Amino acid sequence: MISKGVATALSLVAVFGAAEAKSETFSIASLNLTDLRAFDFPLSAIGSAGRIYINTAMTEGASKTRGRKFPTNTVTGNSANLKHLIGWAEAGKAGYDAIQHGALIRPANRPTQMTIGEIYQWIAATPGQPHAIGRYQFIPSTLKNLVHELGLGRNTVFTSDVQDQLADILLEDAGFIAFQNGRIGRHQFMENLARIWAGFPTSTGRSYYHGHAGNRAVITWNEFDTHMKKIFSRRK
Repeated sequence: MISKGVATALSLVAVFGAAEAKSETFSIASLNLTDLRAFDFPLSAIGSAGRIYINTAMTEGASKTRGRKFPTNTVTGNSANLKHLIGWAEAGKAGYDAIQHGALIRPANRPTQMTIGEIYQWIAATPGQPHAIGRYQFIPSTLKNLVHELGLGRNTVFTSDVQDQLADILLEDAGFIAFQNGRIGRHQFMENLARIWAGFPTSTGRSYYHGHAGNRAVITWNEFDTHMKKIFSRRK
């Protein structure tokens, strides 16, 4: 059974680079995790422009919790590496400035140069298209929930720092701290992550959202497992 907090984060979607990108063959298990630049390469175009629409019925509105902090002071290395892996699967080279490629009307500025309020205005002004944004491809409902939890204002700039803080809440919901403390196992944590980020496979080898608007996992379960072992090799 997944952690209770995961249900609040199920509306985050995986988006994989531009549709015209060429496929590349690689083994993610061979990457050197000590070099974070290893994630700087494009993704294979295996999804469709419609992948944004996944299980949005699971989102029931903004959380009543505010000011929740993710204690990264003792686990910064592990969480940073995991976020690099998530960012690779979600946004590819575009990183923090990624916009879902199905969005025909894009913002006037790069996401990292926009305020939260400006992002909300773009969403409101462009109905009927996907709006996943940033390194972790936050969709509107998820973004509003997380912004509310952190107590951010509309004038807050959507910087890389801010995006990482929002993603930290999702990691906590997936059981990051419980995993670090040994209360849940690696495979359970991986299953939880796969229920938040559709680019990751479940133990079935498929994305939890496989078949929903073209969603597919971008790596195999074995590659995912090997990668997680490397990231958390020093976990107590």
